[in-house]
This record gives sequence, C-alpha cells and structure tokens, in this order.
Amino acid sequence: MQDVTNDATVALITESPDSELSAAIETVASFDVRTVPPDRALDSLQETASEGEVPSGIVLEADDPATIRSVLARVQSATQATPVVVAPTEGNEHTAAAALRAGATEYVTADKPEAKIDRIIDAITELPADETAEYHRILANELPDEAFVIGEDGTYLESKVRPDTATLYTTTAGELVGKSLESVFPADVAERLQSCLERAIETGTIQSIEYGADTTEGWRRYEARVVPIERRIGGQRAVVWLARDITERAQRERRLQSRQDQLETVNRINQVVRQVIETLVEAPTQAAIERKVCEQLVESELYCGAWIAERSGEGELSYRTGAGTAETYLEAVESCDPEDQRPAQSAVRSGEIQVIDDVLGDDSVPEELREAARADGIDAAVVVPISHGGTTYGVLAVVANRNDTFSESERSGFQLLGETTGFTISAVKNRQLLFSDTVLELEFRIDDGETLAFDLTTEYDCTITLEWAGSTADGRIFQYVTVDGLDGETVLEEAEDHDSIEECRLIYDGTDSCTLEIRMEESGVRTLAHHGATIRDIVVENGSASLLIEVPRDADVREVAEALKFVYEDTKLEARREVDHPVRTAAERRDDVFGKLTDRQLTTLRLAYYSGFFDWPRASTGEEIAEAMDVSPPTMHQHLRKGLKTVLGELFEESGGTV
Repeated sequence: MQDVTNDATVALITESPDSELSAAIETVASFDVRTVPPDRALDSLQETASEGEVPSGIVLEADDPATIRSVLARVQSATQATPVVVAPTEGNEHTAAAALRAGATEYVTADKPEAKIDRIIDAITELPADETAEYHRILANELPDEAFVIGEDGTYLESKVRPDTATLYTTTAGELVGKSLESVFPADVAERLQSCLERAIETGTIQSIEYGADTTEGWRRYEARVVPIERRIGGQRAVVWLARDITERAQRERRLQSRQDQLETVNRINQVVRQVIETLVEAPTQAAIERKVCEQLVESELYCGAWIAERSGEGELSYRTGAGTAETYLEAVESCDPEDQRPAQSAVRSGEIQVIDDVLGDDSVPEELREAARADGIDAAVVVPISHGGTTYGVLAVVANRNDTFSESERSGFQLLGETTGFTISAVKNRQLLFSDTVLELEFRIDDGETLAFDLTTEYDCTITLEWAGSTADGRIFQYVTVDGLDGETVLEEAEDHDSIEECRLIYDGTDSCTLEIRMEESGVRTLAHHGATIRDIVVENGSASLLIEVPRDADVREVAEALKFVYEDTKLEARREVDHPVRTAAERRDDVFGKLTDRQLTTLRLAYYSGFFDWPRASTGEEIAEAMDVSPPTMHQHLRKGLKTVLGELFEESGGTV
C-alpha cells in the first residue's frame, strides 16, 4: 500500500450513520473521511468542488442495486476523474453486477474487515485518480469478452481479461500493459490490427476486424470492435479494443461453408456430366467421343487433367487421348506402361470406380507419375471403367488439384458418365455397321476351343449351328444352338458337368436333333460386340468352328482378330471381303414378308391384329377368330403361330452370335 498524506480526503457515501468504514479508513490510511448520505452525495461533491477540494476517492457503502446505480450516475456527472469504490455491507451477485455496469472503479466484497479496508485503500491510491477512473469507466461500461485500451502507437495502456479465460494467454493482463501490438502478434497480424486502430482514430467511427491468436489451447479466432476515445489518455489518442472469442462460431461457419462448397461442386459436376452426355449423343466416332469427354471435363475447371486408355483384345490397356493443363502428368501417362497402373487395372477387372485420395503417397501409382503429379500440384485422382452391356471398353482417368474431390455424389456422377460413354461407343460402332453401304466380311477358323460345342462335335460326331446369341439388359449372355446328330438328353448330361456352362435348358428334342438355350461362363460375344461386329453364321463340326462376321469397313481387323484370340487361342483369319449391303425400302421388305406367308396365315394375322387379339387385355379370343374364319381353334392357332414365325424370322434372320 502506498504512503498517503494526512490531508487526503475520502468521501464515504453511506446510509448508516454509525458505519465502521469511516474509522477504519482513518486508522489505516490516515485519510480525512467525510460521511455523506446518498441523497446528499451530489450536493456535497459540488460544494467541495466549488471550494477547490476534490476527494482522493469515493466509497459507496450500499447493498441496494437501484441505490448503487442512482448514486454512481450522480457522482460521475460531478466528477469522472475520482476513483469510486463500492463496498456493500453484505453484497451479492446483483450488487456486484450493478456496481460494475454503473462504472465503479472497484467492487469490494464483504470479506474480512482488514482485507476489505486494504482493498479500498489500494483502489484509491493505486493509480493517479484522473486516469484510473477514466480507464475503468471505459472498460466497465462495455460488455466485451476481453477489453483493452490501446494508444495510437499500438501500445497497451490498460487490459481487462475475464478470469475464466485468463489461462488461455501466455501473457497476463498486467504484463500486457506497456507492450506493443508488434511484440504480441506476428508481424502480418500486427500490421492489420494497427491499420484498423488507425482507421478508427482517423475516421472517428467504430471499426470491426477478425484475427487469430495463438493460445494455450491452440489457435483461436477473435472478432474485435475498435471504438475511438474522444479524449486523449497519457497525451495520445487511443481506442477501446473489445475482443470476443468467436472460435466456435467460426468453426460452424467453416463447416457450413464447406458443405455449401461441396454442394456447389456436386451441382457443377452433375452439370458437366449432363453436358458431356448430351455431346456424346451426336459424336460420330469413338475417337470423337473420347476426345469430347476429356476436353469438357477439363473445360469445367474442376479438373486439371483427363485421359482415356482403351482395352485391347488381350485385356491390356493402351493410351488413346487426353486433355488438361497438367501437361507434365499427361506426358508421363502417355509414356508410362498402363499395365503398371494398378488402379486402372483394378477398375477394368472389378468394373468399379477406383479413387486415389493422395496421389503422391499412394504406392499403387508408379513413381514417375507421382513425380509428375508433384510437379503439377495434383492431389487426387479417379479411374472410371467405360463399359456397357458387360463389355469394358477401357478406363477414364481424371486428376484434380482440389483436396475435397470425389465425394460419394461425385463418384455417382462419374459412374453414370462411364456407363453412358460405354453405351455411346457401342451405339456408334453398331450404327457404323448398320448404315454402311459396304462392310467387311471376315471369316475365321477356330480349332480346339474349350467350350461345350467343340467337345460335343469331337466326341459324338455331331454338328452344332448357332441360331442366335446376345446379351440381356443386365449383361447376361445367352445362345440358342441347334445340335444335329445328337439327342437332347445326352447334350444336357454333358452340359451339366462342363466348366464353360452356367445354365442349359432344352427347347426342342428330337430323335437325332435338338435345340438348346445356353448361358456360358465366357463368350466371345462381348469381345466382338466391343468392336461393333455382327455375327452372321457359326457352324462347329469335328472340333473346329467356322465363324462369319461383319464389321464396319474402317474397323481395325487386326484388333478384332486379337480380341477373338483372347477367348479362342487357336484362331485364324481365313478370308476378308468387302460386301455391299443391298438397300431395300420398307415397301420391298413388306412385300417380301407377304410373299412368304400363305393366304390362310396372312388372313389369320390380319383378323387377330384388327380384332384386338394382341391387345392387353384381349378384345377378342382365339375362339372368336376361329369362328370368323370357320375353322377350329387349334387350326387357327396353327396358322397364327406359323405366320408370326415367318414375320419374326424376316426381322431376326440376319442376327447371329458366337459359341
């Protein structure tokens, strides 16, 4: 406690005439104590001021919050430079809140009498009266989490920190006074804070700023309101710096912003996928399809590189085309052996998307590609199988330098893009064959195949002819074959234990001939469909097969042959011919169909069609049509089925398959 002179005066405002505070203050500090009732406080201070006497301090002994607020308001209107100490006789939370909010310099609880007096004296004598009251009035009248008075040169003049947050700081509130912003914050942060402080002083307006600070619990975020002070403190202009911890709010905002960014990204991705799909519909060739996919993905600015590797007949991958700003990486991909890229091979084998979240740290990516990725700043990659109807045409690989790439929604978009690209490639190949005036007819000979057909013709001296083969919507491959020279029961027994057969069903069984539906474990149908081939005829006898197919005139015959060898090792191309497709009009095709129908069959079909027999539910029954024809129902159904078979035969007669 500082020494004080005997002529120092303290004004004690109290409702208790016999208050013990007066004698205690006089005894401990030798102050001259003037006791004043609350209703006379203002008049008394004004009288002493007019006489040139200003008390060194004012002590208010009161428990009623309303009285505290009223007296302090009057006192501060008379003198703002004198420290005011509120010292209730009992004290509670309400009196403390009223005192601090009303601008008291200090609030002294009703502890031990000796400690209470010491704190009162310390509050009065600790700082020069004119500045002590001003600092505390400024800080107490605001409601910040933390509050500071900072001079225009960036020096802390006063600091107030809540007790419950004091442990966050490596420098205490007392130690902070006298330090500068530059000594407390990193240079870049201090520069921003100083600029905000100067702007508040120069404009005379409240400024706001957000900044981060390193605490004992890690990095935290603060929001400050910087309020300019009208009067100078210590000879310089200053501001009140009110800081609020907004770490939790900032974290919530970041999470919300992150989710919003992800949603916007997914929307952009879906838009890109739709645009690519719309473009694919009009693409004339497979090369154009692949080029458009890569270019549009990169043009979206979501990805820095995209390329396509094609699957060859042997199942290997070869680079086809690419696009993007990641030039170092794309050059490395083009020169790298695709067989070394395990993610691409996994996508082909599994038919599922492969995602690489960290290209630089993933050992499945070849070292030369990781070095190129580092040069181009690539973070993540996705490899998408390009497939349709059970046939995988290759893979689409896409890289990005975003660290939030390839979410579940984004993967779904790429899955759709891979399937659509595969469908479009398949459609283009078939369209080229369908609308070509001239096609290539290729004749192959296959020896010693490992399917059921080769084994049956070797052991039983029978002949097997393929009627039709193709795939269903879910990619299952079915074949319909006719076996001449062997009964159905024997074929079923052989098929039951054969490794190449998944399912076999007897359609027709005769004495030495039968027709079967077969589903195989492995078939050349997918391979040939991949190259846009149409199978015209297959006959297997004596362990060898004669295969006749048609492909577009610009097809790569070598690739087709190698693809077939991947399924049937001993395959030889025996003939290659250009064949002109006869062009027939719809009327000519209709006349051909009518020419193959008998009068009875044509009449039956017309009656059934126009009477609603084929509607669902039926508008006419078979018995009603038979009555109109004046024949028995079995006879009518015989004519109907033969007529339908003739019509459908004309439609499907050029379809084929493989064994």
